[in-house]
Amino acid sequence: MNLLRAALAAAALVLGAHAPITSAAPLSLNDAFARVIDHHPELQRLQFALDTQAAEAERAAQRPALRLGASVENALGSGAAHGLDGAELSLSLASLFERGGKRAARIEFVELQRSGIDWQRQALQLDLLAEVVRRYLDAVAASEQQALAQEDLRQREAVEKAIEQRVRAGSTPQSAQRVAEAARIRAEGAVAAAIRQQQRALRSLSALWGAALEPIELATRDLSVLPPVPDLASLQTLLQRSPALRRFADEARLREARLQLARSSGVADVEWQFGLRRLQAERDWGLIGSVSIPFGSAGRAAPSIRGAESELAALALERETTARGLESTLVEVWSALDAAVDAADRIERDLLPALAQAEQAVERAYRAGAVGHLDWLQIQAEQLDARQQRLQQRLAAHRALIELQRLTGEALLDPALALATTEVETTP
Repeated sequence: MNLLRAALAAAALVLGAHAPITSAAPLSLNDAFARVIDHHPELQRLQFALDTQAAEAERAAQRPALRLGASVENALGSGAAHGLDGAELSLSLASLFERGGKRAARIEFVELQRSGIDWQRQALQLDLLAEVVRRYLDAVAASEQQALAQEDLRQREAVEKAIEQRVRAGSTPQSAQRVAEAARIRAEGAVAAAIRQQQRALRSLSALWGAALEPIELATRDLSVLPPVPDLASLQTLLQRSPALRRFADEARLREARLQLARSSGVADVEWQFGLRRLQAERDWGLIGSVSIPFGSAGRAAPSIRGAESELAALALERETTARGLESTLVEVWSALDAAVDAADRIERDLLPALAQAEQAVERAYRAGAVGHLDWLQIQAEQLDARQQRLQQRLAAHRALIELQRLTGEALLDPALALATTEVETTP
């Protein structure tokens, strides 16, 4: 499963597959993804690291250099070696014959290092795109919170108007109107605070690509469509193929390559040299050559081999530790998703209809003079609190699903929704 697809699929859940952000130039969520990928400095740094590693791979593939040598003997001395008459000129070509598969081990090791950096880049990209979705969720939630605050203000204004009519009729004291007025003022403050919160959320979103002052107008989106809760056993199976655990397969290959590199250093290389020598006195040429093999290479390589073997053996324990931590997190997030979906459903199915009926009954009773204005204000406050709880539970459910997708690296959605992700699939 492509790591990028997982993050984008999480966005599709939140946005109904193609929710745009509109601004002076309409900005879709996929555009936001592309901007983060193109402009985030850490991603750019890792790209430079990939370029550096490519250069290292090219260097590792080079064979030992050929060395051209020249030497003069029996020159500028005394007696028979006076001047250059008895000089012997030697021209030679020398190099190193690598044994034990050193060059192949170097190439494999560097290539695996490069693969590890590429994995880091993909993992960071996945985390960044998940963060884009989280901040987008915050902006959507702020928008819905603003709508709730405006609905509460409308209700408070209706109560204030009804109380004002009864005050004029002389059936309600003036103090009741002051209480209703205070409730309306608090509701107005809540609307203003919700507007500021949405502005902060939008600035936080655009800050991810370094444009915190960029004006963004977010299209209204509804979080009411909650995802089905995935089967926990299926998620645990997916977790075994997750990016966090797949990393250990790459790391195992890297450590095996390091071990092979250490073993190859235990095989001595052969230094060779051959050439021609000018015998000046006889006016003849002779062939020269030499071979040099160092002793003790195996002994010098033994500590490196033992260290590499120990690192490779420890990797299995590292993977087990990570797997247990991930599984614990998975169960915790799954439980949070299950609880949030259930709580939101109960509020929507049971609590809000009951409060709506109660509010209508209290309003009728107030207009009939059977209850006081405080009862009406109280039931409206309970309605607002229930709506806010529903919003928070829906938001928690969407966030939990995003985290599950980040953990497993899989899109837990209908494939039709994931089709919207193809726009950014090929982004480098």
